[in-house]
Amino acid sequence: MIIQLQQGISSDVKENILQEIKKVGFKGNEVKTQGGHYIVGIGKKDFDIRTIGQLNGVADIHRVSDEYKLISRKWRVEPTRIDIGDGVVIGEGSFSIMAGPCSIESEQQIQLVVDHLKANDVKIMRGGVFKPRSSPYAFRGLGLEGLQMFYRICRENGIKIITEVMQVSQIKEMIDYVDVFQVGARNSQNFNLLDSLGEAQKPVLLKRGISGTLEELLQAAEYIFSNGNEKIMLCERGIRSYENAYRNVLDLNAVPVLKAKTHLPVIVDPSHGIGLRAYVEEMSLAAVMAGADGVIYETHQKPEEAFSDGQQTLNFQESERLVKRMRQTYQLRESF
Repeated sequence: MIIQLQQGISSDVKENILQEIKKVGFKGNEVKTQGGHYIVGIGKKDFDIRTIGQLNGVADIHRVSDEYKLISRKWRVEPTRIDIGDGVVIGEGSFSIMAGPCSIESEQQIQLVVDHLKANDVKIMRGGVFKPRSSPYAFRGLGLEGLQMFYRICRENGIKIITEVMQVSQIKEMIDYVDVFQVGARNSQNFNLLDSLGEAQKPVLLKRGISGTLEELLQAAEYIFSNGNEKIMLCERGIRSYENAYRNVLDLNAVPVLKAKTHLPVIVDPSHGIGLRAYVEEMSLAAVMAGADGVIYETHQKPEEAFSDGQQTLNFQESERLVKRMRQTYQLRESF
């Protein structure tokens, strides 16, 4: 169960609630976030929740049977919308587009991408400065210096930044230069990192693991929320299978299922999902029609010269066409 506490509750009143929860055979876990103050009750005993709901200091109480509780739509039926500043809001009621290169390479490259995004009214730029690569000899990013350059140019142009964090020690040095932290597929069950991002209070885009189930993705999001951060987006980016005709299987089944299970925004990454430039547009449009709240994809001025993932990266002409078609498709979806 989830107990929403009244604002400004005293420690004595809160302690009394915890004791009453214990009496009915549940363990109470206190959670404070940007949006509220909760106690998550864990237990299996059936009882009348009104005995807790009527206590002094309780604003509301909800029975939630899911293992993941705070991110469940069973108690928060209204979808979460995440405001990342300057009028940029992600969630139901709008469609968000995030685009940029796989890796940040140079000042010139950043400026070219920023100019492309501004020309197409795209407000969020993706780009990696710390890159997890399958080969230790592949380009692994420009690091903190690259992030600072990325941040400076985007700030000057009114563009928000989303970039990947790979370990707990990077959060502190990155936090002043990031609008949204991305947790990549390889780190989707790095629980120490998830705990720390819960404390960081910056929005998080959490990608599904390479072979992760939806249950595992939702439980990973619960780690972040339970540590104090409600600003979470879930990202379907394809899962590994035996098929080798494309990079991953982009599981668009996940979009409506996640939307039914959680109040968090759901984003789709078609670039990693299929891994082939020729099909990114079709999968992006399919993601829109599946109900996604946004799409994050890769674009570069010359994909054939990109330091990483050029085979799945759109050039600017292809990117411009995709943006227009996604917005048209979203309008079609909303007209149903």
